[in-house]
Amino acid sequence: MPPEPLDRRQFLGASAAAPALLNAQTGRPFRSVMCLIADDQSAIAGCYGNTVIRTPNMDRLARDGVRFTHAYATTPSCSASRSVILSGLQNHNNGQFGHAHLPANFHTHPQVQSIPRLLKAQGFRTGVVGKLHVQPADVYPWDYERTANFGNRDVWDMGRKVREFLQQADGQPFYLHVGFSDPHRAGGPGGFANHRDYPHVQAREYSPADVETPDFLPDRPEVRAELAQYYQSIDRLDQGYGFCLDALQEAGRLEDTLVLCFSDHGMPFPGAKASPYDSGLHVPFLAMAPGQRRKGHANDAMISLTDVAPTVIDWCGAQVPENYRFHGRSIVPLLEREGAEGRDEHFYSHTFHEIVNFFPWRGVRTRKYKYTKFLYPELEMPLPSDLWGSPTWQGVRSRRSKTVGLRRTQNMLRHAPEELYDIEADPMETTNLAGSSRHQGALAELREKVARFREETGDPWLRYFKRIESPPEPL
Repeated sequence: MPPEPLDRRQFLGASAAAPALLNAQTGRPFRSVMCLIADDQSAIAGCYGNTVIRTPNMDRLARDGVRFTHAYATTPSCSASRSVILSGLQNHNNGQFGHAHLPANFHTHPQVQSIPRLLKAQGFRTGVVGKLHVQPADVYPWDYERTANFGNRDVWDMGRKVREFLQQADGQPFYLHVGFSDPHRAGGPGGFANHRDYPHVQAREYSPADVETPDFLPDRPEVRAELAQYYQSIDRLDQGYGFCLDALQEAGRLEDTLVLCFSDHGMPFPGAKASPYDSGLHVPFLAMAPGQRRKGHANDAMISLTDVAPTVIDWCGAQVPENYRFHGRSIVPLLEREGAEGRDEHFYSHTFHEIVNFFPWRGVRTRKYKYTKFLYPELEMPLPSDLWGSPTWQGVRSRRSKTVGLRRTQNMLRHAPEELYDIEADPMETTNLAGSSRHQGALAELREKVARFREETGDPWLRYFKRIESPPEPL
């Protein structure tokens, strides 16, 4: 029989490397967290069943920790998703509706209590290396900040900065946020920045003939060529994870640091990134905790990136203001388990990507069904600029293809006001059941869940539509 799950107090107990700072309420030492965050990575790794790509460091985290099989982003867009990670709030609530950089220039609401804001105020050292992509600075305060939103491909240098941060921490409890630019698209030959030389990184090329083409993409030469470049970028990312883990071990902080490794959303291909499909929302998620007795297992609980902030605060033993409520829940109790009751739903919300990519939706996914409400279905769903210009999409356009993989091109660009999919029978979300008489019960139930979700999370678009639907009486 597997060992009993560790009690949270055992995880938070003292160790030889524990920092001296104590929680006044519990008397236990505070603990530390390092988040390793990919940019646009789907669950493509050896530990997720891909036999082609080489990812020894992600595989190590899965072997020495836990691999979550049903982890989801709430929004398939960089800035918005990163605000969810750092705040524990859906992006329609925290104000980071879309990209932080110009010309979008979205800002998180000033009252939001982010991870670094909460922990810095309680004596933790906070650091960010690489991509941050949220603002303003007073909501996201850092003691150590080495950021470049799109220039974080030198993974050896990122590891060097992690080492520098840990040296400066000098036994102090910390939160370290490490954001990689890989495997986001980039300019240059191949489109994934693989043409450059990177110090201490082995450049492994992948054959287009060997890659696994997902069912939502056409099996065409240009698609395979792009996927081969994408695999190489993930390979480099994994080497960066190794540099960071080595730095943590050399600093003697593996004994008090929870390592979380995940992506902001899915792969940068049409029908994934910036789309409402699972191919854009499903992400890899690995966790490795000191003191973990059960290792190398998979957990099928449905978890969300809204769970990251409450997990960090829980693990660290820190406090939140009495009136502050995360939209997610800590996964610390799940680290030794294979599943968890009550973790069978995922709520998601998207509004903007780039400033010109306004196409909002709200939805819920269960084990059986997935329901999405599109707020402005009269609009065409816009592709992000990097996806629109890709050889994959330009090939679809030049051929005037009626399908993109298993999906109809028209259905991918033009969405119905409501869409309901049987995820078990139709994982690629090709057949909308919202108009099916047999599925009206499921439709009504999930519609109500989403309406309640929007109400409870303060969706400003819900209040707007209520005003439109119920105008005030004339004076």
